[in-house]
Amino acid sequence: MKNTNNSFTKKKKQNKMKIAVVGATGLVGKKMLEILEERNFPISGIYLVASEKSVGKQVKFKGKFYNVISIKQAIELRPQIALFSAGGDVSLKWAEKFAEVGTTVIDNSSAWRMDVNKKLVVPEINANILTKEDKIIANPNCSTIQMVLALAPLHKKYNIKRIVVSTYQSISGTGMKAVRQLENERNNIKGEMAYPYPIDRNCIPHCDDFIENGYTKEEMKLVNETKKILNNDELRITATAARIPTTGGHSEAVNIEFEKDFDIDEVVDILKKSQGIVVKDDIKNNDYPMPIFAEGKDDVFVGRIRRDLSNKNTLNLWIVADNLRKGAATNAVQIAEYLVGNKLVSF
Repeated sequence: MKNTNNSFTKKKKQNKMKIAVVGATGLVGKKMLEILEERNFPISGIYLVASEKSVGKQVKFKGKFYNVISIKQAIELRPQIALFSAGGDVSLKWAEKFAEVGTTVIDNSSAWRMDVNKKLVVPEINANILTKEDKIIANPNCSTIQMVLALAPLHKKYNIKRIVVSTYQSISGTGMKAVRQLENERNNIKGEMAYPYPIDRNCIPHCDDFIENGYTKEEMKLVNETKKILNNDELRITATAARIPTTGGHSEAVNIEFEKDFDIDEVVDILKKSQGIVVKDDIKNNDYPMPIFAEGKDDVFVGRIRRDLSNKNTLNLWIVADNLRKGAATNAVQIAEYLVGNKLVSF
């Protein structure tokens, strides 16, 4: 069941606008279109953009078929907002060209996330930092979004000192090639490999490329993006990211050391009152977050809430979310909703 109930659709009628979705034929691009429709985003025109080889293909949106156009054509049409999910190279080449014609770009790649002049936004946490002058806005990494959404209200109360996170990430985070690899393996079909090893019945401790320090880019995204979103360069964070054969979402085991002590009941209460979070933590009835329950939903699910008995002022959480929705497409659309609702885009 999809999450379609949101405060944006309940507000007074909004001005409609032209929207471009760059990367409209990919997993996240398709999900962006789905969520724009679900949330009844105020659209007067939709421009579906993909690579040159896809130009002319048709994609369905709100019951109608639209031709895929080139990115140059989309710039000439001057949409008010462009949702980008076509990879970092495309974003680096074209996002500024959209910005030059007045379009506000919300980019789902890693291209602009750590740029000191670009905002990195999870709306429930820091949308208030956005202004009309922000023409390129970065959408955080999927694994970062779900973690910081749970940690931000606890950081405000208890002040986080250190985070240790291990992720168990869906193959959908890699893209269509990985989805096909898993499907092929389960059907005993030889095909193109997204990973250096089989993924079915396996767990690969390797998300994104390895870098010189021995970590992967994915692990360092968790480190660096979390510091930027929580506005604290002093946070100590270490991460291990693994890929598992699931399609419904990412799971994370997160160990958080605070400066202040905490009460478990108060922690649960804070999380329950935080926007976008669902506490699912009834171990007597084996009720805890899992990708099979998170798939298709926009909430971040938190469970296995317990004190770390080995270290002072330290908490363990298990955090799960649909990486294609809140971890990517939904977060981008929520940023767009905030821009429209607060008149931060030109009509």
